Amino acid sequence: MVLFLLLVLAAVLLGIIGVAVDGLAFLLITGIMLLVADVAFGAVRWSRRAGRRPIR
Repeated sequence: MVLFLLLVLAAVLLGIIGVAVDGLAFLLITGIMLLVADVAFGAVRWSRRAGRRPIR
């Protein structure tokens, strides 16, 4: 969970820097790609946990 939150924070910061500083649009693109990869990673982890419930 900590890794997920740190990656989201890094993506947001890269996006803000990419928008604020002229000529650093590649940071915005990198932040967007990092955010998409992080959301995909979280979705895969969440879907794997849903199937491991013990039968009572």
